[in-house]
Amino acid sequence: MKLRRFKQVNTIDIIETRVRGFIGDIQHPKQKKKININDLELQLRKLLDDYYEMDGYTLFYRAIEIMQMEGQLIPIQNNQYNGRTPALALYYWVNIKVQENKWDRLEMMKLGDQFDFSFYERHPEWQTIDEWVRIQNVYAFLQSSQEREIVSVEERSLELFGHEKFLLDGDSFPDGKGLLDRIGISEEQLKMVNYGEPFVFWMKQGKEIKDIQRVLIVENLSFFHTSIKLLEAGQLDYEPELIIYGEGTKIERSFSFFFRMFPPKSYLFYYAGDLDAAGYGIIIRLIEIYPDCCIQPALKIYRKMLECLEQRNDQKQGQTQNIQYRDLFFQWFTEEEQELLGQLWQENKRIPQEVLTIETWRRWT
Repeated sequence: MKLRRFKQVNTIDIIETRVRGFIGDIQHPKQKKKININDLELQLRKLLDDYYEMDGYTLFYRAIEIMQMEGQLIPIQNNQYNGRTPALALYYWVNIKVQENKWDRLEMMKLGDQFDFSFYERHPEWQTIDEWVRIQNVYAFLQSSQEREIVSVEERSLELFGHEKFLLDGDSFPDGKGLLDRIGISEEQLKMVNYGEPFVFWMKQGKEIKDIQRVLIVENLSFFHTSIKLLEAGQLDYEPELIIYGEGTKIERSFSFFFRMFPPKSYLFYYAGDLDAAGYGIIIRLIEIYPDCCIQPALKIYRKMLECLEQRNDQKQGQTQNIQYRDLFFQWFTEEEQELLGQLWQENKRIPQEVLTIETWRRWT
């Protein structure tokens, strides 16, 4: 009797082991896989000559039920069954392969005074050798961080992770993206600053840094030089004390540099760019990224551009035409002006900033 019971347990182990092996082979670390349960049983029958003698289906059924309770298999409820008794769903999802914890829990506890490891407990697939080395490097730095100087993100990234772009270039270094969030460490703790890119600017003659109140940001280089001439002639709208060359979308990365150069206070920022999809996106993103700054479209300048409607040309190929940015930009204008802007959009036309020259500006002086 004992011998028969031992043989039954051993048989169950063989069936279950085989099923787990099949499932393990097709499990994917990032996405679920779909299987046909009859195909799975057929593979099992081919491997076991005595499948029917050992009442293999009953044991197969039991193995599937166990793996379903464990969450490795999820039945697809579509009223399709395998045609056997007891019945199983015909199709199952094979759940994502969960990687076993690789890190030593004692070692994690030793570093627990600086790091929150809850993310890694929820996502064991991140418990890699490379990630552990990064954490150790950060931990070693934090032990003497009070003695360290503030440097750029690129400089600290090179020191700790072997490449200056590791924390900044998510395409080239996907593991770097979100690393600080995963370990619960801030840039301040690592004594690093993400410096804004420097930009070209022009300060009005006779003005000092402390005198700056109104700032005009222009998208294009030609109008930047035109604006300087107009400013010195006392003809530029808004009478800014400072003009910044935004250099297209670069201003979105360089705008923060302003606050490293000029004293903290309330400034009025006016932005003027092309009347096209890209230009709408730049100003709206600036407003969204820097909600504490007073940034608004330079409406007086845009209205002059609208008066040059006859010089419109084709929208640049490859521009993303974001309707949300368009609508938010249009809201700054009157209904009549919105009709003109809408007409440009429908015709896939644009008005470049270069319509404003020293010569064309004379019509408004």
